Amino acid sequence: MEVEEAPGELVNAGKSEAEAEYHSHDFEWEDLKAEVESDPSLSYHLSPFPDPAASTPSPPQPSSDAWRSFHRRHASGKFFKERRYLLKEFPELPNSTDCAKILEVGCGNGSTAVSILRSSESITVFACDCSKDTLEKANEVISNTKGIDIKDRFHPFLMDVSRENFPDWLFCSACRSSHDPSHHKMRKEHPDFLRENQCCVGGMDFVTMIFTLSAIPFAIMPSTIEQCVSVLKPGGLFLFRDYGLYDMTMLRFLPHQRVGFREYMRSDGTLSYFFTLDTVRELFRAAGLIELELEYCCVKSVNRKNRKKMQRVWVHGKFQKPPS
Repeated sequence: MEVEEAPGELVNAGKSEAEAEYHSHDFEWEDLKAEVESDPSLSYHLSPFPDPAASTPSPPQPSSDAWRSFHRRHASGKFFKERRYLLKEFPELPNSTDCAKILEVGCGNGSTAVSILRSSESITVFACDCSKDTLEKANEVISNTKGIDIKDRFHPFLMDVSRENFPDWLFCSACRSSHDPSHHKMRKEHPDFLRENQCCVGGMDFVTMIFTLSAIPFAIMPSTIEQCVSVLKPGGLFLFRDYGLYDMTMLRFLPHQRVGFREYMRSDGTLSYFFTLDTVRELFRAAGLIELELEYCCVKSVNRKNRKKMQRVWVHGKFQKPPS
């Protein structure tokens, strides 16, 4: 379910696209906060949202169908660009050894996975998405990328992370230090790449969630993170990047598109939530993770078509599952 608003149309102000520093501090988030909060025309973004229990409209529901339609509309893959910058922001990925296993949650068309696979021949990527079409596109994109041999290194699988548990073959209950039951439906597929006597792949060294969590209703985020943590090995890393509060995308939403506090719905039915550092910190700590890095990424960008300057805000986070 990954999406990043038209990255191909944006370049870092005063730099070429190849030199753009995506994880940087072109401006201070506190300065942007003061600017937004002093603008009366943007005050509706700041007002409390009615309690769903006391309001007529029902709270937003998981938008898997909307995201599947979204990916069908952008099947050409031109909407996304390869995210090579993530290797600089998360150097643990290219520097990993001992045949690291990575789970990418909400892989989209492979714009993150292709960079990870290119960085090291010892990495294996397991990638899930709620859209069959986009998984097929991801497999096609990565299979046709020069310099990458994906044999036994890229394993996409269909799954709606907001509604289902991860399959047992990622990290079976017998191999986990603990097993927490949940309301999600269990999945018991046994893929062909497992050896006959192999119960599972033994858990993940990394979980990446890049512009994915914001597409899930806020009320479901805690259980979604918890089940991601359940397939992460003790000591493994959870790498996170998503929309930050007061990002340009948020400020373009109209009042009627608000469906929750800091939560919006696009005209196509897809959701977008905008995070503060405190919100991310609370979500991941509640799932039992240790905070290693957490900060705003504030980037000034320029639209190539109209040369309009824009201020982008993302949240960059790195968390660790406690060693057993």
